[in-house]
Amino acid sequence: MSHTLEWKTRLHLFEEDGTTKARATLDTGTTSLTGHGVAHRNPADPDVPEIGDELAAGRALRDLGQQLLDIAERDVEGVGARTGTETGPALGWSL
Repeated sequence: MSHTLEWKTRLHLFEEDGTTKARATLDTGTTSLTGHGVAHRNPADPDVPEIGDELAAGRALRDLGQQLLDIAERDVEGVGARTGTETGPALGWSL
């Protein structure tokens, strides 16, 4: 069985007064998820906006990834498949 999809991700960054906020949005065509991330610059550190962007974006994407893993785990359990966290040989989807 062949299966091909394209999911679209948008990443928005906002910086103000040493704080960078990121919002990562995933559109699967049927579902939309949003992850959030924040980075705060220490006032004693040099102002390098790229570092705040990287930290906030990475945290937003990590949040989005965790949401996807949580949904997948619920879906696996919902169809009665084993997740690999049970005792005994891991059969089915490995989470």
